[in-house]
Amino acid sequence: MTDFTLEKGADGVAVISWDVPDRSMNVMSMQGFEELEARIDEALADEAVKGIVITSAKPDFAGGMDLGVIAGMKQAGGDEPAKAVFEGVMRMHGVLRKIERAGMDPKTNKGGKPIAAALPGTALGIGLEIPLACHRIFVADNPKAKIGLPEIMVGIFPGAGGTTRLVRKLGAMGASPLLLEGKLSDPKKAKALGLVDEVVEDPLAAAKAWVLSAKDADLVKPWDAKGYKMPGGAPYHPAGFMTFVGASAMVHGKTQGVYPAAKALLSAVYEGALVDFDTAIRIEARWFTHVLMNPSSEAMIRSLFLSKQALEKGANRPEAPDQSVRKLGVLGAGMMGAGIAHVAALAGIEVVLIDRDQEAADRGKAHSEGLLDKGIQRRKVTPEKKEAVLGRITATPEIEALRGCDLIVEAVFEDPRVKAEMTQRVEAVIGEDAIFATNTSTLPITELARASQRPDRFIGIHFFSPVDKMMLVEIIKGRETGDVAVAKALDFVRQIRKTPIVVNDARFFYANRCIIPYINEGIRMVAEGVEPALIENAARLVGMPLGPLQLVDETSIDLGVKIAKATKAAMGDAYPDEAVDEVLFWMADQGRMGRKSNSGFYAYDDKGKRTGLWDGLRDRFPVAAEQPDLVEVQQRLLFAQVLEAVRAFEDGVLTDIREGDVAAILGWGFAPWSGGPFSWLDMIGAGTAAERCDGLAARHGTRFATPGLLRELADAGQSFYGRYGDGRAAAA
Repeated sequence: MTDFTLEKGADGVAVISWDVPDRSMNVMSMQGFEELEARIDEALADEAVKGIVITSAKPDFAGGMDLGVIAGMKQAGGDEPAKAVFEGVMRMHGVLRKIERAGMDPKTNKGGKPIAAALPGTALGIGLEIPLACHRIFVADNPKAKIGLPEIMVGIFPGAGGTTRLVRKLGAMGASPLLLEGKLSDPKKAKALGLVDEVVEDPLAAAKAWVLSAKDADLVKPWDAKGYKMPGGAPYHPAGFMTFVGASAMVHGKTQGVYPAAKALLSAVYEGALVDFDTAIRIEARWFTHVLMNPSSEAMIRSLFLSKQALEKGANRPEAPDQSVRKLGVLGAGMMGAGIAHVAALAGIEVVLIDRDQEAADRGKAHSEGLLDKGIQRRKVTPEKKEAVLGRITATPEIEALRGCDLIVEAVFEDPRVKAEMTQRVEAVIGEDAIFATNTSTLPITELARASQRPDRFIGIHFFSPVDKMMLVEIIKGRETGDVAVAKALDFVRQIRKTPIVVNDARFFYANRCIIPYINEGIRMVAEGVEPALIENAARLVGMPLGPLQLVDETSIDLGVKIAKATKAAMGDAYPDEAVDEVLFWMADQGRMGRKSNSGFYAYDDKGKRTGLWDGLRDRFPVAAEQPDLVEVQQRLLFAQVLEAVRAFEDGVLTDIREGDVAAILGWGFAPWSGGPFSWLDMIGAGTAAERCDGLAARHGTRFATPGLLRELADAGQSFYGRYGDGRAAAA
C-alpha cells in the first residue's frame, strides 16, 4: 500500500492523490516524500501529461509532518545527528523545488508543466508547504477547514520551505503572524491573506481546468523571475529595515528569549532575504537543523505532540469496552458546572444540568448561550449550531431528570458534607452501571467515595477553569475506583476533545500539588523583602505565563486562604507555610481578594485592568536593601514546582512522567520551552539538578531537599526519560 497514487486522465491531467492507509488524516513520512517524488517524476516524464494536480482522497488534505519521523532522523544519524537532519531536510526541499520548477528551463523559465494543489479541507504544516510549492492553490469552500503553519506551537518552525516561500510571497510583516504565532485561517480568510489563490466549490475540477489553460508565465514564482523584490522591503531597504527591527523586538518581547524556534525562524528569514531563493532554503534548512538539535525543541515535540497525542489516544486506558458517554448529568450550574455542560453539549452529548432551583439552572445554561453568541460574533459558530448545542442542555432543579444518565459529574460547593449529600441523593436515582465523578481540586477522592454505595464506580474528574479554554483534565482514582470508571472518564475526556492524565488519590492530586508551592514561594519571597517586581519578572523571563503573585490574584486570595487553613488543619505541626500565611492572611484581612475584588497583589482600575503591583505591599513588607540575583529567584520558583512533580512520581500519585510533563504545560503553563518538569531535569542533568537542590536547601530550607529518586538518577548518571520514558509506571 502506498501513500500517493497517480492517475492519468484522458484530458492530459495527471492527478496525484494523497491517502495514507489506516489514518484518518494524512501525515507525511520520509517514505511518503519518496513516493511523492516518484509520482512527480513519472508525470513530468510522460509527454501525454499536460499538467498535474496534487490532492487528497481524504476529506482533508494533511495534518502535517509525522514529528516522530523528524525525531527518527536524529537517531538514524548516529554520531552525526545534525548532518542526518540537514540532509533529510534538504531532500524534502529537493522534492518541493522539483514541483515548483516543474521541468522548466532554468534560463528561460519556459517548458514546465503546470502543477496545482486541490485542497478538500484542512492543510497544516507540510500540508501547506507542498501547495506553496505548487503554481496555484485551490481550496474547497469549507468553513471548518484550517489552513496554516502551526509548527511554532510545538517548538519548531516551518522547515520544508514554508518559511522562505511565505515571506517571499507576503513579505516579512504579512507572514509574521502566520509563522511566529502559528495562526490558522479558514479558506476564505486564507485567500484574503494571500495564503491560497482560489476558494471554490469543487477544487479538483477547478485545478484541472486551470492546469489545462495555464501559460508559461503562470508557472514562474515571483522569486524566480528577474527583478523580484520582496514585499515590504528586504532588510537593507529602509522600510524592510524597520520591519526586521520591529520583528526582532516583538519576538523577544513575546518569548523572553527562552524559545529557540522563534529566534531561529527570524534568523532564517533575515539571512534568507539577503540571498537568492536556492541559497535561502539552504539557510532555512540549517536553522531548522539548529532548532531540532536544541534540547528545548526536542522536549517540546515530545511533550506537546508525541506524548500529548499518545495520552489523548488512551495510552494509559485500562482494558474495558467502549465507554463513550451517551447522556451526561452535571450537578451544580455555577461557572465550573456550566462550563462542563457547555463542552459536553458542544461535543454532541445530551446534558442534564441540575441546580437548586430553575433560576440557577437557567443561569448555567445561559453561560453556554453567552459563549455561543461570542462564537457567532467571531464567525466561528452558526446560529444553527447554537440552537443545536443549547437544545442538548436540559436545565432543571429536578434530580429525577438524571435517570438514564450514564455519567454524572458533580460540581457543587467544595464541602465534603454537601458533596456527600448530593452523592447519596443522585445514586438513589441513577442506574447501577452509571459512573459518578466528582469535580474537585483538593478534596481526597477516597474520602468522598465513602458516601457512595458503589465506590468502584466513583472517580474524580478535575477540570481547570475556564473549562471551555483549558485543555487539561485530571482524572483521579480513589482507593476503590475500578477500571470501568477510569475508562469511562478517559473516553468522556476524549469525546470533549481535551487531554487527560490519570493520577492516584492524594492531597492536591498532581497539578495543584505543584502549583501551590510555586505560588507560595513567590509569596514567601515577599515576606523576605524580595522586590515583588523582581519575583514577577523572574517568573516571566524563565517562561512562566504568569508570575506567582498575578496567579494568586487570578485564582483569588480568599481561595488561597481557604486552602491554607484546610492544609494546616490536616498537617498540624508539620505545616510548613506559616511565612506564606503571614502575607496571604494579611491581604485577605485588607479585603484584597484579587482580580474578583479589583484589588490584590496588583492594583486595578475601574475596568479591572491591572495598573501595576500594589504599593501597599511594600509598606507592610519592606523591600530589603540587598536583593537576590535573578537566577536565584528563578531557580527557587522552578524547583518549587519541579521537586513536587518528582515527589508525586516517587509517591505513586503520578504513574507516568509523560503525563507529568504534558499536565504541567497544559494545566498551569509550566515553562513550555522546557517540555515540562521531567524534561527540564533531563535537560540540565540529574547531577546538576541535585547539586542545585543541595544549594537551595542549604540557603532556604528543607523544602528544596533533593528527592531520593533524583539523587539515585544523579548517582547512576541516568535521566528520567532514559529510565521511564517508555511510559512504564512506577518509581514507587
